[in-house]
Amino acid sequence: MSDSAPRRVRVRAPELIGRGGWLNTGDKQYSLADLRGRIVLLDFWTFCCINCLHVLDELRELEEKHRDTVVVIGVHSPKFVHEAEHGAVVDAVERYGVGHPVLDDPELATWKQYAVRAWPTLVVIDPEGYVVAQHAGEGHVHAIERLVTELEAEHEAKGTLRRGDGPYVAPEPEPTVLRFPGKALVLPSGHFLVSDTTRHQLVELAADGESVVRRIGSGRRGFADGPADAASFNEPQGLAPLPDGSVVVADTVNHALRRLDPATGAVTTLAGTGRQWMQADATSGPARDVNLSSPWDVAHWNGKVWIAMAGIHQLWTYDPEEGTVSVAAGTTNEDLVDGPAEEAWFAQPSGLAATPERLWLADSETSALRWVDLDGTVRTAVGTGLFDFGHRDGAAEQALLQHPLGVTALPDGSVAVSDTYNHALRRFDPATGEVTTLATDLREPSDAVLVGEDIVVVESARHRLTRLRLPEEAVKVASVAHRTQRAATEVAPGALRLDVVFQAPAGQKLDTRYGPSTRLLVSSTPPELLAGGEGAGTDLSRTLRLDPAVGEGVLHVSAMAASCDDAPENAYPACHVHQQDWGVPVRLVEGGADRLPLVLAGMDPDQRDQ
Repeated sequence: MSDSAPRRVRVRAPELIGRGGWLNTGDKQYSLADLRGRIVLLDFWTFCCINCLHVLDELRELEEKHRDTVVVIGVHSPKFVHEAEHGAVVDAVERYGVGHPVLDDPELATWKQYAVRAWPTLVVIDPEGYVVAQHAGEGHVHAIERLVTELEAEHEAKGTLRRGDGPYVAPEPEPTVLRFPGKALVLPSGHFLVSDTTRHQLVELAADGESVVRRIGSGRRGFADGPADAASFNEPQGLAPLPDGSVVVADTVNHALRRLDPATGAVTTLAGTGRQWMQADATSGPARDVNLSSPWDVAHWNGKVWIAMAGIHQLWTYDPEEGTVSVAAGTTNEDLVDGPAEEAWFAQPSGLAATPERLWLADSETSALRWVDLDGTVRTAVGTGLFDFGHRDGAAEQALLQHPLGVTALPDGSVAVSDTYNHALRRFDPATGEVTTLATDLREPSDAVLVGEDIVVVESARHRLTRLRLPEEAVKVASVAHRTQRAATEVAPGALRLDVVFQAPAGQKLDTRYGPSTRLLVSSTPPELLAGGEGAGTDLSRTLRLDPAVGEGVLHVSAMAASCDDAPENAYPACHVHQQDWGVPVRLVEGGADRLPLVLAGMDPDQRDQ
């Protein structure tokens, strides 16, 4: 997802407004005038979005390197209803270690002022208050840093650059035992092992779920193997026991799988390089040589460790015997599509639970409960797509969840779903096809484990484990249905010209040695929205036909282009694959736009070496 504005277009930056107010500023409110003389980088994000979380991590180095000239402002622009709650934004800012001011914009006022279309979007404002660049999607920080360096020199010479401390004020840390825990498992001793995500540790708790037995990890962001007090993690999440008695850990922001020896507390690395997987990277091979992307949960199933690869909407496997990893299901396209493993689409799979016959998964961005059969077929139990969610019990085909992060297999063959943004524990019974609610008033539950006849829930935003007795009957709740509040693009019914604009980065050219160098895939939700123009092709421009009887929906666009270094003297030029996916909500109105331009950003040649 990428839009760019030429740097030299002088457009005055709109004011920053948001009913939710400011965070990380010591309660001070800011306007753009207060920031005049600084380079301002607006990060439009929402905390459910894995691409947004990737950008938060990309920005950390830039923020530190240019801390006296650059002010990063997060503009929180919610997708889900829960994300519009101010308290949830406060939690997310701490949970993900956001080290800059954040404007809470629950009504998308600033989002609309800047004509933002996609999460995440970055906007650069120069020291005189003009917008000089806009990029959507991740992977743009190296280009932005070059622009920042140019702006520093330009405005230093003009006398319009003001150096100094920024407006960020760190919140006071809270003295809780756990801080935004992610996942848990029960050790053979009866103790709990919990991923203490925000503190970058694993914590072993006694059987009471409260008393700390030991902490594993230094408590600082890092990627180091070693004994319990020296090893380091970066926002760990999923945990799964292995047959040899060790535990595999999804070390999410390190893009790695780690191994914990519970007997000694020693930590080693099983898979991943510490670098994020990008298009054209290897999708199989020796586990320590292959890049991963935000592994969120793990489960041991049929002799392999299955990985919920949230960062690229796939399931991967790690083979403990061979020491290899490979893609098991998913195409990297984001949506809900069932079928054979190699054709299925996922949307941020974030929770896994294994039974002998099925691997259950919580597909968070489609608010769906899904499973993989033994033959590799992917099916959906609950959920319809990226933009429908809510809290509704009943028959699975009409039941609704809201961004679930965890799933737990129950003894009777049913599954419990940690329905995170509904603050609820839900249950799906495959025998009846019914969804019921087991418990409410749980603050952002992200996982649950069975202990006898009880279920122990990870209440992530209450920083604790909560023990519940599994009731015989579900709690009844009122039905609520929602759709995403992201503003739709108004387009004319009938013919719509889709243009994906791509320009190879400087020093590169399109790679046409083996045929077409571009690919465009278009689909829609609902499928009836497109009366023509769906499917795959090699031309980046296409005329779509929109059915006026449908009225509104989402266009799903995936574009790819291949380019190679353009140096005649180089006999073996390096080649690069550029890919972006868009989900564009559209509303059909007379007089609407008849052209939809989307910009596919070329990756900088030196970016992969950073």
